[in-house]
Amino acid sequence: MLDRAAEVPMLSEPQATAIAEAAHDVIAQITTVVEGKEAAARTAVLVLLAGGHLLIEDIPGVGKTMLAKSLAAALGAKRHRIQFTPDLLPGDVTGASVFNQASGQFEFRPGAVFTQILLADEINRASPKTQSALLEAMEERQVSVDGTTYALDEPFMVVATANPVEMEGTYRLPEAQRDRFLAQTSMGYPSAPSEARMLAAQTAPVPTGDRDLLDAITPRTTPQRVAEQVHAVRHVYTSPVLLDHVVRLAAATRQHPQVALGASPRAAVHLVRAAKAHAALAGRTFVTGEDVAEVIMPVWGHRLHLTPQALSRGADAGDVLRQVLVSTPQT
Repeated sequence: MLDRAAEVPMLSEPQATAIAEAAHDVIAQITTVVEGKEAAARTAVLVLLAGGHLLIEDIPGVGKTMLAKSLAAALGAKRHRIQFTPDLLPGDVTGASVFNQASGQFEFRPGAVFTQILLADEINRASPKTQSALLEAMEERQVSVDGTTYALDEPFMVVATANPVEMEGTYRLPEAQRDRFLAQTSMGYPSAPSEARMLAAQTAPVPTGDRDLLDAITPRTTPQRVAEQVHAVRHVYTSPVLLDHVVRLAAATRQHPQVALGASPRAAVHLVRAAKAHAALAGRTFVTGEDVAEVIMPVWGHRLHLTPQALSRGADAGDVLRQVLVSTPQT
């Protein structure tokens, strides 16, 4: 039997260098607006290059929405924003067929999902039915309405913000929805110097011709180039040993005594994709064990469900993943 992996051409070093340079330019542009949050900006770019979607969970007012908007601006990409509310309908997200009285026929009116960077703001304030309207778009990059399938543009990335479930008026994201997000991150409060710079920038006069702070961001790449780089990242080499390591890590989460629901096969796929993107961001053409260890927390942390006993003792997903990494050697 032929080794299919051996037939796939590896990413070249010049390609890896170009991806890393473009990514760092985008990150630098984002941090001109989102002060002191380089780690969050880097995570967003990594998820984009991995071909995934990002969930940002945090309290209101710490810059979640600004991060998504500045990412789209730095890419020069089309962006739409949906404010998720309890009365939002699935058709508001995907689009719907509307009867045209002039032509006497139904016409499809595209919803907000037909864009390149979709900001799903406060996604957990909408009903589970509306949240699930994004599932096909996130997984298959297409939307099916009334028996017709419509392809989405490339690149396509959902950046969803969510408030803590303890806050009033929120719904818990369905497990199938959470599993579609490649990574989850949080913003946290900025440091005092970063917050002071943010106050100065966002309360200063807007330059003539600009409408808001985002207009000052200079696009550092193009959507077409980003789409090509997303495909190129798939060619980062991952050895069979590392793939076996990821499989054993996933199995270890499923067998862990504190875990009720461990990492799914989709989670393992997402971990490898994220590790490839992490390697590309470093200008490398191959994945190392350090790449896997660096991305496992944001990629798997939001997917693990701990047992009630573990939660009552104050354990969290991060504790479990650190134990799994220590107890599951690479070789």
